[in-house]
Amino acid sequence: MHKILKITSYILVLVGALNWGLVGLFDFNLVEFMFGDMTLLARVTYSLIGISAVVAAIAGHIYEKKYCIQE
Repeated sequence: MHKILKITSYILVLVGALNWGLVGLFDFNLVEFMFGDMTLLARVTYSLIGISAVVAAIAGHIYEKKYCIQE
């Protein structure tokens, strides 16, 4: 279960990063294009991407803490 959560969060973070890259480079919002301007589905998508970023950060911190060699 943890592996599925981590993979899903990394994919959603990648989608969010891609969206911000498109906004910055081409002024094109992929989420808005797909779901409309701040519709319920767009808000859910943005929320899931934000939650996934937190999960990915925590998972990365736990991984680093578990496998990092202490000096």
